[in-house]
Amino acid sequence: MVSPIFLSSGDVIADRRFEWARDQQAKGDLAGAADLLMQALELAPDYASAWFALGELREALGDHAGAIAAFESARVTDPQDRHGATLRLVRLGSRRIAGMPEGYVRALFDSYAPNFDQVLTEGLNYRAPDLLFHAVTAAHAGQQMKFGSVLDLGCGTGLAALPFRPFSDWVVGVDLSPAMLAQARKKGLYDRLIESEAMAFLAGEPNTGARYHLMLAADVFMYLDDLSKPVKAAARVLASPGQFAFTVETHNSEGVVLRETLRYAHSASHVRAALEAANLQLLGLDFASTRTEKGLPVPGLIVVAGH
Repeated sequence: MVSPIFLSSGDVIADRRFEWARDQQAKGDLAGAADLLMQALELAPDYASAWFALGELREALGDHAGAIAAFESARVTDPQDRHGATLRLVRLGSRRIAGMPEGYVRALFDSYAPNFDQVLTEGLNYRAPDLLFHAVTAAHAGQQMKFGSVLDLGCGTGLAALPFRPFSDWVVGVDLSPAMLAQARKKGLYDRLIESEAMAFLAGEPNTGARYHLMLAADVFMYLDDLSKPVKAAARVLASPGQFAFTVETHNSEGVVLRETLRYAHSASHVRAALEAANLQLLGLDFASTRTEKGLPVPGLIVVAGH
């Protein structure tokens, strides 16, 4: 039961069974934990958190079909899919790769927001902001950096915008999570903060008027599957000249894969194809890790493109 999201059943006894199940799982009794979850579901059949946890336990116990059935029930009982059951079904081969449920991403980051900076920088050795800053600096080839308008997609708490703020006249941050935006607002880095999903925001930008001289997307595209649409949408509102700097997790094969972490990894060829389709010039593509997990660096790409 690794999901940080917990949705109460509204039934005290069912919730108590859920907690007992978590305790049994922690002690290594997976079968006993699954039995307790079934008891909770008998009391509260629409208990999404219990269905999701049962799916995880069944998967760990080798019950492939049972895990699929439980994750499907979790998805049905919570239409927002705040646990990310759809992604687990993709991993199990029951569904095709698709974009992440918006409710899952929002709930995930709302839950992490209060300790987000500390967890990333101290626990995961997070380096995306520094890597992006150095990549953009290198793309200027010794020329002085100065940006009139900057767009930070998936801005989170503001870590990526921090190194660019002294070189920027106007900075806009966009994020799906209101809790993340609340943390970003405290830092005073942004001239404007907008609660929106990235693609929805880009689609709503006018064809004329708003243009950004620098666009940032630090560890955002790992929550999207196909890069062609967001890159094309970003190119539409990027000034000329202008730069688009972003990070992705990557892998050694082709195309896009959904990793065990429930984040997408994009191959270098997939990134290049997306940029080419959007008529963006590749200015820099470097292999680098933006974070570590379980003590190991996560393979990634630092990308800078422009008109």
